[in-house]
Amino acid sequence: MTQVVEGQAAELASTGYLRRIVASAGWDARLAPCDADDLARMAASARTIEAQLADGKPIYGLTQGFGPLVTYTAESELEQGSSLISHLGTGQGEPLSPEVSRLILWLRIQNMRKGYSAVSPEFWQVVADLWNKGFTPVIPRHGTVSASGDLQPLAHAALAFTGLGEAWQRDSGGRWTTVPAADALAALGARPFEWPVREALAFVNGTGASLAVSVLNHQSAVRLVRAGAALTGRLATLLRANAEHYDAGHGIARGQLGQLTAAEWMRQEIPAGLERDARRPLQEPYSLRCAPQVLGAVLDQLDAAGDVLRREVDGCQDNPITFEGELLHGGNFHAMPVGLASDQIGLALHMAAYLAERQLGLLLSPATNGDLPPMLTPRAGRGCGLAGVHISATSFVSRIRMLAQPSSLTTLPTNGWNQDHVPMALNGANSVSEALELGWLVMGSLALGVAQLAVMTGHDTTGEGVWARLAEICPPLDADRPMAAEVRAARDLLCEHAAGALADADR
Repeated sequence: MTQVVEGQAAELASTGYLRRIVASAGWDARLAPCDADDLARMAASARTIEAQLADGKPIYGLTQGFGPLVTYTAESELEQGSSLISHLGTGQGEPLSPEVSRLILWLRIQNMRKGYSAVSPEFWQVVADLWNKGFTPVIPRHGTVSASGDLQPLAHAALAFTGLGEAWQRDSGGRWTTVPAADALAALGARPFEWPVREALAFVNGTGASLAVSVLNHQSAVRLVRAGAALTGRLATLLRANAEHYDAGHGIARGQLGQLTAAEWMRQEIPAGLERDARRPLQEPYSLRCAPQVLGAVLDQLDAAGDVLRREVDGCQDNPITFEGELLHGGNFHAMPVGLASDQIGLALHMAAYLAERQLGLLLSPATNGDLPPMLTPRAGRGCGLAGVHISATSFVSRIRMLAQPSSLTTLPTNGWNQDHVPMALNGANSVSEALELGWLVMGSLALGVAQLAVMTGHDTTGEGVWARLAEICPPLDADRPMAAEVRAARDLLCEHAAGALADADR
């Protein structure tokens, strides 16, 4: 039997890696040119394709049409490339964020240098140079089934390089606006270009859009859990709850690494030697007592999903591919790994948000908050305290439950039955993104409750640190006031705090 020790909870396997990937695709990041190994792999892949063509063998997308039209022959590489990205320019809806678009391109450009896709190094460098200069296409969020990769979003990105559509432009203050893609290219001293069919196929046949959104969702979800753990520890401290609930011994005995990590994060907010208030129950309600187990389980699921995403980042999603001198037609572009990982992120984050909503309910009820006034109002009868905050938080959780419905359950055949099994991965990832926005508002709502609890229990909130800053954001409720802006400010504070704590753990 493998012994589990507390030190094993120091780092979740996939989280730090994906955090570094996101940083690699940031605005100030730069892609290195192809090195000698890259060039050798790409040249070998091209030779394999040339040999196949010389032997007169059919090659999807080069000698044959696309999708259900594969039975028809094709002749012109440039015409085929233009046809591919043009007919897929059917995406709709609000654009994905510039951060997502930057990561999408980074993932596809990195994929194309791996030596499986027969991409020209010269063409690769043109695309990479434009990315390095900041060229960032506007990519609509809806319209792909993620089966032959995220065809529509990636086609819109490819079309921007041809001067069609729009691109993001960033000013010196970091503000983003949209401009015609041709104007954005001209501002960088570049001209629109055409995509040869092999490069076009390698670019759009991939999971880049659903993968990018899912990676960013994963990072946000981990931060959400980190924030939830901090709030739990603070809540336990203010109530003087039984600190035994968060002892490392529970996690060591059970052997769950996520539980060990979550409990450790909670203990960081609990003063050493905290004694249970004799009026508090020996065993708190589950939203407090079982918080390490709940958030720990969420962390374990996020880590498992993150590991799938990590492998997807490192792999090649393309069709066809070359491998050891052979041309292989297959389905690496099918985004089922990303889709299921994304679905799991959604289900897991719901539990973190639901736990926070239940903790808010606990501290607003005299039955569980230590006989403090209901809704933590100091003016019971005349004032309503945090009643409105809790009602909205409950609404947020309900909406999260709708959004966390697994997209893998919504698959539909399409494309003349060529794509008869599809994962809907980007649809799911987009829903998870919206769910996360609401999950963070639940955390902000709980934070307001924690701030008011500190006031009503007479705790000192002056000085430095996250709790002092929270007290500034949410001053005492001497009279009822609109608190929507305070929820958002508390959300931003907690997100910043969680990001900093996770980054510190990496060092």
